[in-house]
This record gives sequence, structure tokens and C-alpha cells, in this order.
Amino acid sequence: MGEARPDGKSGANPVSIVGQMFNWHATNAPCLLHSHAEVCHFARPIFRASSENMSFGRFGPPGKSRSKAVASMRITIERSNLLKSLNHVHRVVERRNTIPILSNVLLKAEGASLDMKATDLDLEITEATPANVEQAGATTVPAHLLYDIVRKLSDGSEVLLATNPDGSSMTVASGRSKFSLQCLPESDFPDLTAGSFSHSFKLKAADLKMLIDRTQFAISTEETRYYLNGIFFHTIESDGDLKLRAVATDGHRLARADVTAPSGSEGMPGIIIPRKTVGELQKLVDTPDAIVTVEVSDAKIRLTIGSIVMTSKLIDGTFPDYQRVIPTNNDKEMRVDCQSFAQAVDRVSTISSERGRAVKLALSDGQLLLTVNNPDSGSATEEVAVGYEMDPMEIGFNAKYLLDITAQLSGESAVFLLADAGSPTLIRDTAGDDALYVLMPMRV
Repeated sequence: MGEARPDGKSGANPVSIVGQMFNWHATNAPCLLHSHAEVCHFARPIFRASSENMSFGRFGPPGKSRSKAVASMRITIERSNLLKSLNHVHRVVERRNTIPILSNVLLKAEGASLDMKATDLDLEITEATPANVEQAGATTVPAHLLYDIVRKLSDGSEVLLATNPDGSSMTVASGRSKFSLQCLPESDFPDLTAGSFSHSFKLKAADLKMLIDRTQFAISTEETRYYLNGIFFHTIESDGDLKLRAVATDGHRLARADVTAPSGSEGMPGIIIPRKTVGELQKLVDTPDAIVTVEVSDAKIRLTIGSIVMTSKLIDGTFPDYQRVIPTNNDKEMRVDCQSFAQAVDRVSTISSERGRAVKLALSDGQLLLTVNNPDSGSATEEVAVGYEMDPMEIGFNAKYLLDITAQLSGESAVFLLADAGSPTLIRDTAGDDALYVLMPMRV
């Protein structure tokens, strides 16, 4: 019989159908995490916030009738500073919203700064930027519209932001340009209450960026397997040292990266950071020397980078036991120049179909032959010199997955550790960083 699904719809519960969760790839690639029953335990589905469980300030949710006095806000700010901060916060705002206030950015002027905040109820970003505050105040205006206006203003100009006395609109003026934007009151803006955090530590932006860059491409996009829709961060003992580890997998490939665990991260709960949060964070850690303060709890994470504060809900689920699928006895080693290999794979895969992107690797002493066959258009082959001294073997992979992995390798050579045509292959970088990749083969 059908069970209630986590998303509330009728029909079979996708979490309970073991055979469908870690199925074979559409092109007959066996799945990396083939046995759901062995490797994964489920918690509750990911919590999806709504306006009913959020705080909308002192006056309740939008649409409630209320009387209020609104103080006029008036500030001047350099266009470059305003644009930089808006660029950081406006991306959180979804283009389409059923709740009007979620289309807006909160502007709050006080002291000598302008604070900005944007949220989608799962992710919130705030940033403070210097401003000449003539009159303190707060309001909300359409985020994408304000960003587009400021982006088109002249370089080096100053921007005036001023609300009218009743707070219903805000003037944006610079030079001979003048705009009037409709406002919604600050009291309607939701607050993603952070609560308390059990662990806090500091991490170099360069280390955090490495962890994200090496793993984010393997995040699953299948919403039914919500617990794979992010990067799993946790601490683990490895070679006698405590490591902060990031892992991502879509069931057919797995990416893992380590850095030395920073002080304060010991014993932190394993957390799954959602895909959207990962994408926004990746854009914020663009200054290698910056220090990121990370605070985590079972339900949320807060990251502070200079004047930027990002707070996000975590995926409420249990990540699979990924260590079971990392091969330890693959005895066939192939070393190949990373750039030459990637270019050859890219060339031969030109002829492959969009549905089946399989490329066959035929290994013999010192030589690799790449082959792609497409019944509809033809075939392609290319030879690549490799370091290989074991028995000849053939194995197939998804060409796109190979290119995704080689794009993450920073060393000149890649090391493939293989077992046979039906077993997962381990791929390592020769650059010395603590990253590895696991890729399931395809039938060719």
C-alpha cells in the first residue's frame, strides 16, 4: 500500500522504496551507494520553512492591519560600497515569491553604517557597509530592482537613499537620476532566529574554499534523495590527526576533501549544508587570507566573514556511510597527464549522445585507448600515453563525470586505482592535497 510521502503528497513513499533510492544509472551505470539498506538511515525530511513558523516582527505576518509610526530614513553612500553589499545579499532573494516581503531587502541605517538583510526563510545574509547617516531609520524595498538600479549608476558617484514621511516609498537619487521605489514596512520582514550554537571555530577562507571547490560538483540534484542535496561536513580521525572533512555524492560519484580540524571543531555534529547555501558561500570566500568564523548546531550554521553574516538551516537527514564505498584494495594503478587526459576525453565525447555519454578506456602496457561509439552518428578514438604496467583491461565511465573530476585536480598527473570493469575506481591528485574521488563505471 502507498504511504504518506515526506512532501505530503499521496502515493508510494520514496524514502521507503529501497530499490529505487540507489538505482542504476539511466545508461546502466551501477550506483555508487548501491545498497540503501546498508549505508543509509533516514531522519525526518528536510524542514521547509513557511511564513507560519517564522517570526515576522512585532506586528505579526504580512497583511495584518496595524497602525504604526515610521521615521524617515535619509543616508548618502558611495555607489561602489552599496553595489558590493547588494551583490552579496540580493542573490538570496528568489525571483518569484508568493510572500511579497521575501522579494525585498531590509535596509537599516544607524550610526555610521547601512545594514542590509535578505532571506528566503532557509538562508539569510546580512552585511554592514559604511554610510553617511543623516537620519536613522529602516525600510524594505525590492532587492533585485534596487540592485539593477545601483548597478547602472555611474562609477564613483554617491547615492542618496531617503524614505518619505509615511514610509510608503523610498527615493534613490544619484546625479541627474532619480527613482522612487515602493516600500514594505520593516516590521513585516522575517527574522531567521539563529538560536544557540554548540560549536564555534575559525577557519581560513582558503581552506573552506578548497573543501567546497573539491566537492560541490558531486552534490545530488535529485530532490527525492534530499539528504544528498548538500555537502556533509564533519570531523574525523585520519592517520592519527583530527580532520575537518567535506563529502558529497550523487550516488554515482563521490568527492571527499580534508583539512586539519581547527580548534573548537572537536566533537561537532555532522552537518549537511544545503546546495544553495554552498553556492552562495563559495562566492563569499573569495579572499584567501580572510578568516571565517563558523558556528554550528544540529539545525543551523552561521558563518561570519568580515562584515558579512550568513545564517542557514541545515538539511535534516542522515548522510550515508560513505566510507563503505571507498575502495581500499584496487591494485591496478594508472598514471596519466591530467591535461592531456581531459582534452582527449573532451574530444572523443563530442560524438557521444546526450543520453549516453559513455567513454571506454582500454588499458595496456604504457598506453590508453579512449573510444566512444554512437550508433546514430559514428565513433571516435584517441590514444594517450600513460603509466600502466598491469594486465590489460577495459572499463567505461561517464565522460562528463571524468571531466568534472579532472577539473578539480591541481597536480600535473592523475592517479587512477582500478580493480575491474564493474567495481568503483579511486582517483587521486598528485598535488598532495587531501582530496580523493570515487567513480562508478558504466557498461560499454
